[in-house]
Amino acid sequence: MPEALARIRLAMQKITDHWLFFLERQGRLAALLLLAAFLSQGCASLVLPPLVGPVVKNLNRQSDLELVCDGAPSYLLLLDSLLVSKPDDTRLLLHGAQAYTAYASLMPECGRPERAAVLGERARAYGLRLLDTHKDLAGAEQMPLAGFSDALASVGPGEVEKLFWGGYSWATWIGFSKGAPAAVADLPRVEQLMLRVLALDEGFYHGGAHLFLGIYHGSRPVLLGGRPEVSRSHFERALALGKRRFLPTLVAYAEYYARQTFDRELYVRLLEEALAFDLSLAPDLTLPNVLARRRAQKMLAKVEDVF
Repeated sequence: MPEALARIRLAMQKITDHWLFFLERQGRLAALLLLAAFLSQGCASLVLPPLVGPVVKNLNRQSDLELVCDGAPSYLLLLDSLLVSKPDDTRLLLHGAQAYTAYASLMPECGRPERAAVLGERARAYGLRLLDTHKDLAGAEQMPLAGFSDALASVGPGEVEKLFWGGYSWATWIGFSKGAPAAVADLPRVEQLMLRVLALDEGFYHGGAHLFLGIYHGSRPVLLGGRPEVSRSHFERALALGKRRFLPTLVAYAEYYARQTFDRELYVRLLEEALAFDLSLAPDLTLPNVLARRRAQKMLAKVEDVF
């Protein structure tokens, strides 16, 4: 029996490899749905989950925003379908949180900004379900803040990915909520998640927790609790950890620190650095870097209006 199962898995892996080659050549994420239609339910459970991770990576390598805007919904539908049959699968929940977070953030560039809040809500839902897979974090959104902080203290280094993407998807929903009080009230919980990520692995995802905290402390005026120098230190640390290759950090640093502190020289320098970056130096970050450069161009075009 073990030998037979091993042969089945080997055969399925060969099918997976052929389809990944096809996907990369054709650039059609909808082909995943066609694959699912031709496989039995049992075979699909073996083949499709291993495909999900590589497709996420391939999305991040895309420079064609139109292709991603048109093709990603097929992938999201596939994820939704897989999670119906495997609702507590940690890896699928992780990919669901990542994919919906990314696609929600793309909506303004795809010409459908009104969809961002809906997709952000789905990102949050998957992120919270991801956190629920840790026994001490189940029902995180309902916990008192003090109890939530105590629960996070029990989470170890092996759960950093879960904490970060659970928090980042939650923050994405908050960002597209247009200041809704219920959403803003959740920000301290996301802050606690990111502080725990820093304590466990500050370099995770290009210093992403530092990036969040830079925005968090820099987005408010000092009179409303903003802490610009704390913001600056987080941005600088994120740039160092990401080796200045993750361009969203440069653009956020300009927008949430330099602009807030009226530092025109720093503002222009950061945005020009983002625009001058050679995308081939970080191929796995092509999509977020293309988006960041587009944002940088728009911000530079309005520099006279800002300062």
